[in-house]
Amino acid sequence: MTQGTTGPLVLGIETSCDETGIGLVRGSTLLANTIASSMDQHARYGGVVPEVAARAHLEALTPTLTTALETAGVSLHDVDAIAVTSGPGLSGALMVGVGAAKALAVSLGKPLYAVNHLVGHVGADILSGDDVEYPTVALLVSGGHTSLLLARDLTSDVELLGETIDDAAGEAFDKVARLLGLPYPGGPEIDKAAASGDPKAIRFPRGLSLPKDMEKHRYDFSFSGLKTAVARWVEQRQDAGENVPIADVAASFREAVVDVLVTKAIAACTDLGVPRLLLGGGVVANARLREVAIARADAAGIALRIPPLSLCTDNGAMIAALGAQLIEAGHAPSGLDFGADSTLPVTSIQA
Repeated sequence: MTQGTTGPLVLGIETSCDETGIGLVRGSTLLANTIASSMDQHARYGGVVPEVAARAHLEALTPTLTTALETAGVSLHDVDAIAVTSGPGLSGALMVGVGAAKALAVSLGKPLYAVNHLVGHVGADILSGDDVEYPTVALLVSGGHTSLLLARDLTSDVELLGETIDDAAGEAFDKVARLLGLPYPGGPEIDKAAASGDPKAIRFPRGLSLPKDMEKHRYDFSFSGLKTAVARWVEQRQDAGENVPIADVAASFREAVVDVLVTKAIAACTDLGVPRLLLGGGVVANARLREVAIARADAAGIALRIPPLSLCTDNGAMIAALGAQLIEAGHAPSGLDFGADSTLPVTSIQA
């Protein structure tokens, strides 16, 4: 399935949100994975501001590229092909990466592959060093996406099973953290606060998990109602003049999110007869999510794969890896007539 150290040297560019990622991959071997995050710039606003993200990409792209090349010990002229995220993501942020990739491709005379950000997360597992088996179910959880995919073949057949119909899981973490007076980004802060809390202290709702919901939204997610339920619970305590047990609220909220994510992912594996589950996206850094996924997958006889956390967040290495796999599978380059597509469907693996 992979070419190892003998494959093409691919430069990957990822600018879909607030991280400027440059990766260099030869075949399935990771040579460099350099990331510049603009998270601190967004913290004052309590969330990602698209215009700020785009400007940060412009400023970070060249130094990040230089660092990645130095880390890999190669030059731009050594690169065999360039891969770039063309969507989905923030339009302005995507445009920066797409523009840079086209400029490099033209100036260097290299083939260019425009690839799907979400499928890139699945491709990150190629860099773990083990052979990847298909089909696999993939649960991708981040600040902007919560998606359940079925990858029958990484380069030609990826199906969207379900996705969030409102807030993404990472977005819900940010909003609840703000509600509890915790800093941005909310995921790590909720994780810290929850460590000393009781996950059974408060029974928060599990969105789209009732029988009436499962018929139509079996693999879809909803976290808006959960966020509202937390807000109302906190408000009631405050109105009554009582202290809000932040640790218990954080732990109970986290448990509700994790329960829904893992339950639906395991259900997809069982329903479809696919004994493999891959986790991806920045929220995979959540300790409880990994813990519950490992336990439930083991109980269900499902092989669970979690790439290194540095490859779970948005990064250029996963984009380079997907590009390398497209080359190996014989796919032609994308050319130059594609644009940034903020709503690119997961079925469009390559633009």
